[in-house]
Amino acid sequence: MAFLLRLRARGISDVAVMRALEQVPRDQFVPHRYRDLAWRDMALPIACGQTMPEAWLVARMMEALDLSEGQRVLEIGTGSGYATAILAKLAGEVISLELFEALALESATRLATLGASHVRVMQGDALGDLTSLGRFDRILVHAVVDGMPGSFAEALRPDGVMVMGRKGAGKSAVLTRLVADHAGVFEESDICSCRLSPLIGLAKA
Repeated sequence: MAFLLRLRARGISDVAVMRALEQVPRDQFVPHRYRDLAWRDMALPIACGQTMPEAWLVARMMEALDLSEGQRVLEIGTGSGYATAILAKLAGEVISLELFEALALESATRLATLGASHVRVMQGDALGDLTSLGRFDRILVHAVVDGMPGSFAEALRPDGVMVMGRKGAGKSAVLTRLVADHAGVFEESDICSCRLSPLIGLAKA
């Protein structure tokens, strides 16, 4: 309850998002030595030098995506699988791409144990060719993206929504919501500051 109250105090108000956060056991997605910190609203280290973002930021991402049942969602950067599990509560089919094989395998096992049956975790390079995955209603990128990769634009359906990090002033980053029109033009709106790392592909890993 204290966990949810802290999120409400930080402006999270979407009832469905709050319910999903309540239902997903965050302590199951962090290394055992950090489990006593899992219900605090803070980022936590995971394997492969990656970080599990604070629950508040994940909630902001979910609100910005404006999810509903039946939507197809592409997640870039599975990480621990925590955000993936929340996406599964709020949307339809979820395909999650993870660059690091160890994280992809661990997350897939964890999500299967928790009964997330309509989630598929794949090890792969998000900066590669995504056409074999089809098109999506929503795309969530857990990273700062420079420009607009053509693969992302092609994967998003017209009127679809994409949420990703963008470069802010100096070294800061801004969580940004992008809405695609039928001409392939994106309308961008900033949501909040965030601490996300730059998106990397196999060439930079």
